[in-house]
Amino acid sequence: MIDISFFNKIKLQNYPHSTLYVLATPIGNIFDITLRALYVLSIVDSIACEDTRNTNNLIMQYGLSKILFSVHKYNEYKATNTIITKLKNKERIALVSDSGTPTISDPGAHIISAVQNAGLRVLPIPGASSVITAFCVSGLKNKSFYFLGFLPIKKKKRKEILISLINTKSTLILYEAPHRIMKTVHELLQIFGPMRQIVFAQELTKKFEKIHRCFLKDAMNWLNKDNHKKGEFVLLIESTFLKNNINNVYNNKKIDNILKSLLKILTLKQTIELLSNLTGIKKNALYKQALLFNK
Repeated sequence: MIDISFFNKIKLQNYPHSTLYVLATPIGNIFDITLRALYVLSIVDSIACEDTRNTNNLIMQYGLSKILFSVHKYNEYKATNTIITKLKNKERIALVSDSGTPTISDPGAHIISAVQNAGLRVLPIPGASSVITAFCVSGLKNKSFYFLGFLPIKKKKRKEILISLINTKSTLILYEAPHRIMKTVHELLQIFGPMRQIVFAQELTKKFEKIHRCFLKDAMNWLNKDNHKKGEFVLLIESTFLKNNINNVYNNKKIDNILKSLLKILTLKQTIELLSNLTGIKKNALYKQALLFNK
């Protein structure tokens, strides 16, 4: 049985006034909030949040009612002045995002920097993070990761970023929305090839949570089954790529497809150098093949 008196010990820690508390909230399951987070939410004077409706719905489930004000990418600079003024008046403020840990692909970095530059305190109240949650259950054997957040909407910019990371030694992690998941996975397949592993961490901690690992060549089939395209995704792409065995992985048609895709966004020289370094195929052979596309 849990010792209820243990909860009272949370109050023994110092929670100073004139402090901004950067506080993590659940990423899906409302019970994944820390005891310290609940206590801090109960004592702060106000909460700076992305969407006041979402945050109000969350804290109401914990029996709390607080003054809320909106902080998002369109008003972050203006909201900074409000926060600093409140802190100078000895208020305690919690900074939260709609879910998870603030500033991880969400607004907040400018606010934190400005508060610190004003000589005021910023304290973390750690908790859930979809990036860390997905990474620890991915099964990918890597000690490091490279977090991309959401990829750019423009196709050319998106591909440039992914191509620049082909040979990275870290697991790649990115967010994706359900309406773009098929397009993104198709591009990952084109750029990284069929034998790179991908992990789909879908609807983490929620009722229909799924963790699925497969090769990129099988990813589209999985997405098309049983409504797997629904819900928010964290995607993880493994770092290891057996470039010395590339000819055992690709047939000529696959190489042609990659060559054509690269030529749309890179110069001929850049394409040949990149693909040669990646595959081990001689530049002359790739150059001759590329010339055939222009005939």
